[in-house]
Amino acid sequence: MKKRFIGVAAVVAAGMLAGCGGGSSATDTAKVAGKVADGYLQYATVFMDKNGNYLLDAGEPSAQTDENGAYTLNVDPADLGKYPIVAMAVQGVTIDKDTGMKVAHSYLMSLPKESVSGTVSSNFISPLTTQIREMLETGNYNMDTAMTQLRDRLHLDSGSNVMGDYIQGQNQTMHSTAQNMASIMGGQMGQVFMTSGTTTTVDVNRYRGMMGAMFSNISSVRAASTNTEMTQLMNQMTSTLDTISIAQPFQNMSSYYRQGMMSGGGGMGM
Repeated sequence: MKKRFIGVAAVVAAGMLAGCGGGSSATDTAKVAGKVADGYLQYATVFMDKNGNYLLDAGEPSAQTDENGAYTLNVDPADLGKYPIVAMAVQGVTIDKDTGMKVAHSYLMSLPKESVSGTVSSNFISPLTTQIREMLETGNYNMDTAMTQLRDRLHLDSGSNVMGDYIQGQNQTMHSTAQNMASIMGGQMGQVFMTSGTTTTVDVNRYRGMMGAMFSNISSVRAASTNTEMTQLMNQMTSTLDTISIAQPFQNMSSYYRQGMMSGGGGMGM
């Protein structure tokens, strides 16, 4: 599939102008606070995705992360637990505090609606929370079984919180896995963002297929430690996404997760 040039930063800027402060009045809001990472991400765009299109639209509460990767959304209390929170790392804008550099590619992460809280600052968004969100979207998991499956595939102990802040918790396995996942996600965004004229959309089916393929081979993603290994994973993912049919929404994603469950956690390869 031919790569597309995507003006994501311009799209996000326009969306933020339309979306900031949307959704509820200042006197009747709940605060959703947390951080965004693979390393903490500064200048990432965070929003409550009310229509499930993975893009910031008018009326969706939004914020930009600070130098610590922190954000706070003011949302309608009735929306807590109803919609996911999405974070976009924007190419040439967002700074990864692990490296101190701007990210080379835009990519999307999210927090499942089931985990969105307005009472504590625990709304951590990472590649791992993104994986859990997409597992829940298949309908084959609940929160407990999704977290258990991901822990098992990453060879983490039973007390590891895959939804938690692994930087604060100094969990290097989760941190390095998230870094690898973010690199792969960014490398595939040319196949996920679609442009027509001045309009950019997200091919949700292909995005979810990407996360399904990631899960099917998460042990290899976790173990990759060289540029050669990461390049191989990137190439395999690109080949996989080329086969995903837009005409069959979510079918590919669900098949990856069903395969993972039937195979007892073994990767099916990408």
